[in-house]
Amino acid sequence: MARRADVIIVGGGIAGAASAYYLAKAGLKPILFEKGEIAGEQSSRNWGFVRQQGRDPFEVPLMVECNRMWQGLSAELGIDLQWRQGGNLAMAADAQRLAALEAWLEVARPFQLNSRILTNREIRDLIPGIEGNWAGGLYTPSDGQAEPAIVAPAFAQAARALGAEIMTGCAVDEIVTAGGAVTGVRTERGEIRAPIVICAAGAWSSRLLRGLGLSLPQLVIRATVARTTPAKAVTAAGVWGPEVAFRQRTDGSFNIAAGTGTDYHIVPDTLRHGRVFWPNFRENRKLFDLHLGTAFFKALLSELPLTEAGRHPFRAVRVWDPPANPKRVADALAGLKRVFPELGPVEVTRSWAGNIDATPDAIPVLGGVEEVRGLLIATGLSGHGFGMGPIVGRLMAELAAKGKPSLDLRGFRFSRFREGATLGARSVI
Repeated sequence: MARRADVIIVGGGIAGAASAYYLAKAGLKPILFEKGEIAGEQSSRNWGFVRQQGRDPFEVPLMVECNRMWQGLSAELGIDLQWRQGGNLAMAADAQRLAALEAWLEVARPFQLNSRILTNREIRDLIPGIEGNWAGGLYTPSDGQAEPAIVAPAFAQAARALGAEIMTGCAVDEIVTAGGAVTGVRTERGEIRAPIVICAAGAWSSRLLRGLGLSLPQLVIRATVARTTPAKAVTAAGVWGPEVAFRQRTDGSFNIAAGTGTDYHIVPDTLRHGRVFWPNFRENRKLFDLHLGTAFFKALLSELPLTEAGRHPFRAVRVWDPPANPKRVADALAGLKRVFPELGPVEVTRSWAGNIDATPDAIPVLGGVEEVRGLLIATGLSGHGFGMGPIVGRLMAELAAKGKPSLDLRGFRFSRFREGATLGARSVI
């Protein structure tokens, strides 16, 4: 392992792996550290949607460019990412939900997206065999899908081929600074020096940055996903309905999730950051079930320096592997069978859960930090980071190599929380 690098990346999810690739492509020598395995957590556990649709206004220009990137990524990385440009559809069960989808078209209009509202009849024409009395839906034909378990490892492999060093099973214990600037990181295998460090640590970012005296408001939501047996081809679109969200994979199996259901376990960070999260939680409260139990006390113990987890929190959990919620699995399968009553015998073959890191305004933190020169942050992608991962990596590489990104990142600045410049509550669509 080299003892010096041009850039150090903490985190081996899609944002970190893409950063390593684009840095190496630009001729720099990055080292990526991942405490577990590449794409071991969020980046391999999501639905696989790649969507411009429904994005926050700040995110749309990034996703327009990223959508263009996705179309050539398999060829560029030399690996079939199972990219299919089959569109994305959000279905509304009632007029209130449909009105929220219609309102988003005003966001899309300046970017000339091909998003449009579909009637119930048009939904049935788009997806033959689907059943339901929908009020309508929002459809963006240019959106797509890819296979989450493949993409981040493909970026890491391509980065390594260009000279990047990819260190898995090696936790970064702390980011090291001197005189208000980054000097490197301290890992379980020793100290590595670099003038730039990218924090792409996903749900672990807030804890890592706390060691620098930085307060990143970040909470973690548990989402459950299941996979079914293969079935006849239905659609290449990613679909999110009130009962079930689904994506049919290239082998005919479905990734499915309950359309409106995630789990939030109250932990000490809830007390630290709950006030700034409250507006968005209240607006989207139907999407969460709250739990208070052992997770609170485990998290509390992990902060005590007398415990091994407190001394070395990033070594204590190599891969955060939360259990799937069996009720959500059952609900998702039942929902799939209701919307496709003629699909035939389809059963769940496996299920899993992933921890989603979320910010108070549900958009990421991207860019530098005034308090620590040389520190770049790429985190808080809030459950929709898979589709945005390639452009995040490219922008981090631009910041590291040139000091300036090709797209405007001011809306994603770390300081917005301190400034009170977050956008406030918005419905997740």
